[in-house]
Amino acid sequence: MDDIVKAALAKWPHVPDCVGWLALDARGDWYMRDDRTQAAGPFPAVKGSKIVHDKLREFIGRNYEADAAGCWFFQNGPQRVYVELEAAPWVWRLHRHDDGALACESHTGQPAAVQQAWLDEEGRLFALTTLGLGLVHSQDTGLAAEEIEAGRWVLHEMPFGHMPQHFGYILSPQAARR
Repeated sequence: MDDIVKAALAKWPHVPDCVGWLALDARGDWYMRDDRTQAAGPFPAVKGSKIVHDKLREFIGRNYEADAAGCWFFQNGPQRVYVELEAAPWVWRLHRHDDGALACESHTGQPAAVQQAWLDEEGRLFALTTLGLGLVHSQDTGLAAEEIEAGRWVLHEMPFGHMPQHFGYILSPQAARR
């Protein structure tokens, strides 16, 4: 967490939480969801405005974490901005190093080591890593398939509807508060 965020938390410890205004899609993109967007429908059916400003995306990524209930949030100064998730709290990008080893990195730029691979009923590939469960980015499923075929990743299956509870995260903090 950024030092400026820690200082704001200490100065204003009782700022109300914000829900419904920030979302993470299955490709690792952040979306702002104003009142009009929220009224138009739930995420991800209605996404909102994609955040394209690099410094803002990096700030969100550095201050992104989960609470004890499994709701993910961005700590924006003294305020927790809870995140609506399309699939999982992480989106994994994969690439090979020059030596052939596979690297896994989160949508926030954090390295992670893959521990298990999971397939849902729609054929989406998830990876449980040292950071938690995330969806493998659709552009990187070929690299993941190589790991599975080589026996380095063991593939398990689970219906998507069971994943949040099994892996301890909440897709919609806004809906959970109703």
